Amino acid sequence: MVEGHWATKPGGAAGYLRRIAAGLGVAIVLGTVAFALPAAAQRLAPALNSTNAILKWINSYRHKPDPEDLPVVVHALSTMQAFKDAESSGPYIGFIAGVLGANPALAENLTLKMISIDPADHWVLVRAIAYSGLPDWKDLLATFVDRMPTRREMIDKYLDGKLPTLQEIDFKPAKPGMLDKIRADLHIGDKPKKIVALEPTPELIDVLWGYYLATGGYPPIDSVIKLLPLSNDHDNVDNLTTGSAAKFTLASNAVRDTDLLAMLQAAEKKQPDDIKPVLKDVIETAETVDTVHMRQDSLAAIEELKEKGPNSKRELSGWGQVGQGALSMGCVVAAATGQIELGIPCVIGGAAYTAGLQYATH
Repeated sequence: MVEGHWATKPGGAAGYLRRIAAGLGVAIVLGTVAFALPAAAQRLAPALNSTNAILKWINSYRHKPDPEDLPVVVHALSTMQAFKDAESSGPYIGFIAGVLGANPALAENLTLKMISIDPADHWVLVRAIAYSGLPDWKDLLATFVDRMPTRREMIDKYLDGKLPTLQEIDFKPAKPGMLDKIRADLHIGDKPKKIVALEPTPELIDVLWGYYLATGGYPPIDSVIKLLPLSNDHDNVDNLTTGSAAKFTLASNAVRDTDLLAMLQAAEKKQPDDIKPVLKDVIETAETVDTVHMRQDSLAAIEELKEKGPNSKRELSGWGQVGQGALSMGCVVAAATGQIELGIPCVIGGAAYTAGLQYATH
C-alpha cells in the first residue's frame, strides 16, 4: 500500500514520455482536433495537431499548471488514437489521474468535459479516476456510469473492489515454489485466494511517471523506489526486468530533473536495507550521468537469466518473454536511432525501457 497523499500540488516535473515507434514501422496518424472546445481552451486548438505539440504542452504544465486545459488535450489524444493500445497508454492514464487528484474541486467538471471522447476510449477515464487518489473517486465513477455504458462492467468491478487502484501495488510479489507449481498443475488442494493488487510491470512504472509529471509529488516516486529490490531478483525474469526499469527510469529522469534528484537523495536516508544500496546506485548514476553503464548491466543480467535460468533452479520455460507486450517504443529506441528532436525533454518510462532492451537484443 502506498503511503502519503497522492494529490499534491503540481510542479518540479521533468519532460514527458515520448511514445512514437521511431524507425520501426509503426506510424501514428496525426489529425486536426475537430470538436467543440470550451471557450477558455480555444487558444490551444490550433496547436494540438501533432504529438510534439501535446508533448510541449505537457512539458510546460509544470511551469504554469492549468487543469482546465486537460479535456482539450485528452480529446486530441483520443482523436489521434493514442489510447488504442492499452499497453502504451500508461503515461497518459497516470497524467490524467494526477491532474484529477491534484484538483478535487474540478474533478467532476473536468470529467464531464472529457467524457465526450470516443466511447471506445472511456476505459482511460475510468482507470484514471480510479487511480486518481481522490477520496470520493467511487462517487465520481458512479456519477458518470450511465454516460459510459460500454464500461459499466469495468466501473462495477472498481466500485466493488475487484480491480486494484494505484494505491494497491504488490511491491513484493510472491514467487511460487516448485511444490506450489506441481500442486497447481495437478489441481491439488484449495485454490489460493487472489489478492486484489497491481502487479509490478514496466507499464505500471509508466503510470507512476505520468502521475508524477502531473503533480511533481513524491508518492509516485516512492512507489517506483519500492520496486527497486526487484532488480536483484535473479530467479524471475519479469521481476528482474521491472526492477531494472525502475532503476533506469529513476536514474535517467533524475539526470534531467534536479527536483527529482533531490527527492531521491532525501529518500535514501530512510530506506530499508533491501532498497538503500540500490537507490544509492541510482543516485550515483544520476550524479555522474552514467546511465549507459546501468542499462548495459541490466541487459547483461537479463540475458544471463534467460540463458542460464534462475539462480535457484534451471527452469527454462518462458524465459524468452522479457516484458512481452511492452511493444511501444520510447526514448531508449528513439535515442538509439537518432530520432529525438532537439529541445523536447524526454522522460524514460518503464515500457519504453523494456522496448529498448528488446531492441538492443535483436
